[in-house]
Amino acid sequence: MNGNVLRLDKVDLWRGGRCVLRAVDLTIHAGDKVGITGRNGAGKSTLLQVVAGNLHADAGSVSLAKGTRIAQVAQAPAVTDRAAIEHVIDGDTELRRLQSELTAAEHAGDGHGQALIHGRLADIGAYAAPARAAEIMAGLGFAEADASLPLASFSGGWRMRLHLAQALIGRSDLLLLDEPTNHLDLDAVIWLESWLGGYQGTLLLISHDREFIDPLVSHIAHVEGARVCVYSGNYSAFEAQRATELAEREANRRKQQREIAHMRRFVERFRYKASKARQAQSRLKALERMELIAPAHVDSPFHFDFAAPKDPPTPLLRLEAASAGYGAHAVLDNVAVALAPGDRVALLGANGAGKSTLMKTLAGELEPLAGKRIPAARLTIGYFAQHRIEQLDASLSPLAQLRRMDSGSDEQRLRDFLGGFGFAGERVEEPVARLSGGEQARLALALILFGRPNLLLLDEPTNHLDLEMRLALNVALQAFAGAVVLVSHDRHLLRSVVDDLYLVAGRRVTRYEGDLHDYADWLARRRRTPRACAAHESPVAPPSGRARRQAEARKRARLKPLRDELERLEGELEALAAQRSALQASLADASVYQPQARDRLEALLIDRGRVERCLEQTEALWLAASERLERAVQEAGGER
Repeated sequence: MNGNVLRLDKVDLWRGGRCVLRAVDLTIHAGDKVGITGRNGAGKSTLLQVVAGNLHADAGSVSLAKGTRIAQVAQAPAVTDRAAIEHVIDGDTELRRLQSELTAAEHAGDGHGQALIHGRLADIGAYAAPARAAEIMAGLGFAEADASLPLASFSGGWRMRLHLAQALIGRSDLLLLDEPTNHLDLDAVIWLESWLGGYQGTLLLISHDREFIDPLVSHIAHVEGARVCVYSGNYSAFEAQRATELAEREANRRKQQREIAHMRRFVERFRYKASKARQAQSRLKALERMELIAPAHVDSPFHFDFAAPKDPPTPLLRLEAASAGYGAHAVLDNVAVALAPGDRVALLGANGAGKSTLMKTLAGELEPLAGKRIPAARLTIGYFAQHRIEQLDASLSPLAQLRRMDSGSDEQRLRDFLGGFGFAGERVEEPVARLSGGEQARLALALILFGRPNLLLLDEPTNHLDLEMRLALNVALQAFAGAVVLVSHDRHLLRSVVDDLYLVAGRRVTRYEGDLHDYADWLARRRRTPRACAAHESPVAPPSGRARRQAEARKRARLKPLRDELERLEGELEALAAQRSALQASLADASVYQPQARDRLEALLIDRGRVERCLEQTEALWLAASERLERAVQEAGGER
């Protein structure tokens, strides 16, 4: 295929009587990183399924280079009691195949076959697989203790993370990812972006997260009207090219100018409010960029605004010395937050740190365990979260849901309102059960806006939304007169909407003085040096005199078993490394490859496999012991 990994030639595909892909020509070269974009329902996922061979074209051909190894997130895999880390390692199909062959050779007493398989296992770094799996799981937000838990014990979102980890661990030539960030928090998204940045194979990536996709891809394949058009460059370059294309369509020029003027008003509104703070400057730059790319989205079906809140009070809501949590268990302590009209706040922090707990407390779904939640008399909250989408009445249509909120409203007004969210014609009469995940999210947002809130609490609002809908939400939030609190892994949304960042960590909520670039750098440092995770903790004055000496003695006593274990493992590593060096020297001797030395060669290869396996396992134990010591030092304070 002349260096091509993949070629689609005049591919047609029909689904349910509708042409999803028509005459698609697509050539992907080795090492290409291709972002696949388009509206929800345009056929992006269908295109990936055709490439993977899960769907077969009705016309045309799909050709893959011989021997191409494809990795993708498994579609609806069985939920079993298999340990999470073993489920992840299952993604290394070559390793699992060799392990199966080794078991068969051992049962057959085939020493020569065992030696060859051990050699192959060593070549592919098989004995490091548990460590690789643990590293990927940690990057995606799993705790060390999660590795041994059964797959069935995890919720749906966490199982999706495990399926993603399974796709990442294998040695693949072609990686297919369909919205991999949907079930991730910001920390995991930043880690995944870094991991994919180092991926050496060919990547086909569907994502509606522009800031995630931008640094990763070299081409954009845009799916629209059943056609696929390929653009060189990343998503930002695609927007610029598409803006030029649309600008050439005379019929759209007037509408484009309205959109440009609309965005320019936002830029001017905030230009002179922006202080020298990096976060404010970052937001201003994002707004200026939105002004430039507005013409590229002139044909978006989504156009809506937040109705002005009725007489928003100041402050809208306060938490005073509040503890938040569940039952008797506090997740957050001593939280002090005051929200006023015009505030734009984003919550940062690792998964499980308490961001959603804080949002539920702000929303009034959780009562503070201590302290006070003080709402204004005229506070009206619009709270968007995944569980709110799940609470939509599946039997009712979008129109019926709006009628239930305002039975006296004119039907045409309700239809016009829903039209701004992409529900037009017969779609407004379809029951929610028939809507896609993206359509249900749009409807949930529409219902929130219809209630004219003066405080918006948005917990991952862009999950399942395509790029056009994300931009429309972004524009609408700019003009919203109330306050906004955001939890999102969509950094473009955060940069262009948010003025203030708060870090949720260590059971506390504190203002974060840096910007998102600083936060990403902090995460990277924290992964490299676990002690850095205490970077935002308040310093505690050390004890003095006798109390200090007693504390140091207790600390040494607690740390001694951990240090002893680490030293023992270091000794084992040195001994195993010496054995490996001796075996490598023996295997470098040409005489062992003579026919008469076959038995010795087999024995050497088996020994090398055994030593490599022991070495990798001991390294993993050493790493775990080192991390335990680091954590213990952090808890005790001071140096190792």
